[in-house]
Amino acid sequence: MIGEGANLGATQRGRIEAAQKGIKLNTDAIDNSAGVNTSDVEVNLKIALARPERDGRLSQNDRNSLLVAMTDEVGTLVLRNNYLQTLALSLAERKGVAENGFLARLMQSLEQRGLLDRAVEFLPDDVAIAEHTRRGQPFTRPELAVLLAYAKLTLYDDLLASGVPDDPYLARELSQYFPREVRDKFPDSVEFHRLRREIISTNLANAVINRGGPACVVRLTDETDADVPTIAMAFVAVDESYGLHRLNDAIDAIDNRIDGQLQLGLYAAVQDLLHSRVVWYVRHVDFSAGLEAVISRFGPCIREIAAGLDNNLPQDIQAGRSKRRQDLTDGGVPAELAGELADLDALVSAPDIVTVAGCSNRAIGDTAATFFAAETNFRLDRIIAAARGVPANDFFERLAIDRAVNQIAAAERRLVADMLAAGQSGQQAAENWLAAHPKAARIRRSVEEIATSGLTLAKLTVAANLLGDLVKG
Repeated sequence: MIGEGANLGATQRGRIEAAQKGIKLNTDAIDNSAGVNTSDVEVNLKIALARPERDGRLSQNDRNSLLVAMTDEVGTLVLRNNYLQTLALSLAERKGVAENGFLARLMQSLEQRGLLDRAVEFLPDDVAIAEHTRRGQPFTRPELAVLLAYAKLTLYDDLLASGVPDDPYLARELSQYFPREVRDKFPDSVEFHRLRREIISTNLANAVINRGGPACVVRLTDETDADVPTIAMAFVAVDESYGLHRLNDAIDAIDNRIDGQLQLGLYAAVQDLLHSRVVWYVRHVDFSAGLEAVISRFGPCIREIAAGLDNNLPQDIQAGRSKRRQDLTDGGVPAELAGELADLDALVSAPDIVTVAGCSNRAIGDTAATFFAAETNFRLDRIIAAARGVPANDFFERLAIDRAVNQIAAAERRLVADMLAAGQSGQQAAENWLAAHPKAARIRRSVEEIATSGLTLAKLTVAANLLGDLVKG
């Protein structure tokens, strides 16, 4: 056993060194995960089929024939999980040095809970990470693979210990886990599976970490001070409200049809929206009534906002949207998918629009038109877009940027509500409000100068404070 452990350690050190020299490789755990996953599915299938066997609906021979018949579908489901896991590593790798601080926080969090020994896993300590960052050296893919596993296992344990797996909406996770024949012939075996909570927790943990990245939960926890169950609920709510699962599937479908780096960029755009909106939902949504209530409130409204973008976006935002769509189609992205991806920048504001519409008792279309008009008049779209590219020297600067963007969004909600209060909507409402608030012209000029002068953390903070002064309360 001692020799075996030493050999494994040497192998991992070799992988890390090879990766540092530009060789693309994973760990054995990643490459062999499909086999482990297959065994898990087989066990859970046999547990599910034990119920109809006991009550005489299924003979042992029929059970065995059914298991054989499901081989291809099980293989497809397992390979899908394997695909998503390696994609998660590629997206984490793509972030490069910018992710170092968040990965360091992940390891610190695991150490505080007694769940990680960096030396055992050949992971760098904080001093080494700081030096790597200074030299522009990101975490290697083998290191990311280890952290991905720890993140999933920890999230699974946290979810299982919470009430999240009991939310009725998450029963769909069971449907996605089992092959269709079992779901159709023995739905009760799926619904009342004795490992129901464990399966839901596993699927949800995989989804959150695969789509959000190894450090996403600790990053969201630090940013919002929310607990893990709330973050997980927000993840599902955003994913379902925006239809991101379907959007990611559409990106998957263009494998080998467009440039690989462009495709990763498409996934990253969806991931960025997912992360920012999870933060928003955590801060502004009450999940006490369950996921169904939240998703049914936001989902239809977000779809309505998306359908109205052609009419409600001001000309300059419309031009940026059209250029994004054209750039994507020029890169080989199918036109329909390119259009949906080009809409994402505008749809970041959708939950704010839904909230203001509800508080102001105004139609979604009127509120959206006014929201976008306010963005144009105060260059808020440019400020927020530029904020995504502001360099952060460490984890705390990134948090400061996120908080400044949150302040700007809060100011925008108050501003739009005030514009709508007079009864008009769209550009007319914005112009009337500006005419009634002449002092706002100075703030608008200052914000415009900030937006066009090369954004820094200091300038972003000033812009947030200026915009906060527009409408008090």
